[in-house]
Amino acid sequence: MSTEPTRLREYLSVAIEAARRGAAELERWRTKFSVREKSRADLVTDADTASQKIVKDILLGAFPDHVFIGEEDSVGKSPEDVRPPSDAPPAWVVDPLDGTANYVHDVPAYCVSIGLWHAGKAIVGVILDPRQNELFSAADGLGAFLNDKPIRVSTVPGVTDGMISTGFPANYQKQLRNLEAWKKLTEHAQSLRRNGSTALSMAYVAAGRFDGYWAYDNYPWDVMAGAALIAEAGGVLSTTDGKPFDPYRPDLIAGNPGVHPELLGILLS
Repeated sequence: MSTEPTRLREYLSVAIEAARRGAAELERWRTKFSVREKSRADLVTDADTASQKIVKDILLGAFPDHVFIGEEDSVGKSPEDVRPPSDAPPAWVVDPLDGTANYVHDVPAYCVSIGLWHAGKAIVGVILDPRQNELFSAADGLGAFLNDKPIRVSTVPGVTDGMISTGFPANYQKQLRNLEAWKKLTEHAQSLRRNGSTALSMAYVAAGRFDGYWAYDNYPWDVMAGAALIAEAGGVLSTTDGKPFDPYRPDLIAGNPGVHPELLGILLS
């Protein structure tokens, strides 16, 4: 399967159209959705499922031989459960509404996140924030952009001067590990943030707004698009034990080249 620049631009263009259509569906549902719990405090709305259907139809309509991995089709599965075989065609990995709790409470920090995985790499990433009208986009070797303007990770030299973000899972028991990490980093970072959307947090790292990000309980649809953005914006990604980044593992650290190794060292200490 070709990943030459012309083909990548085609993938990116269709992903942007899918994100725009999915985001429009979120906004159409914003005042009339109903809410269900997948598990305690883990919410899903009519808007999630409606957005995913539109995104899926557009992506597979354009690329019928591709794989589609959507959050709303994967309830109860682990990240490893949805890993495509090594010889699989390109796989679209989609969160049709990242930041569902924010959306439910009308907090303007949610997005549509679309990533494309092929040959062991995130090769396309699109994250669209409809409330701020911000479109983050990237493709392998073609750069990262915010509303068509190039973006780069920050130049903050280390954690001491950095704004570091994280994400907490819905499950309380799983939150405890991250609370310990938060406590540890409070001694080092200039400031810590939790905005309720992993995809937006990673987009902000790519744009130089946040200087680093860590989390222990992600899913591939949370991080795939953001990984493509951060890599193209000059950032560094890894697992929380320093191994190469793998979106089908639940843990990650991301940051600019100065912050990432220091953040890794603090979390491992």
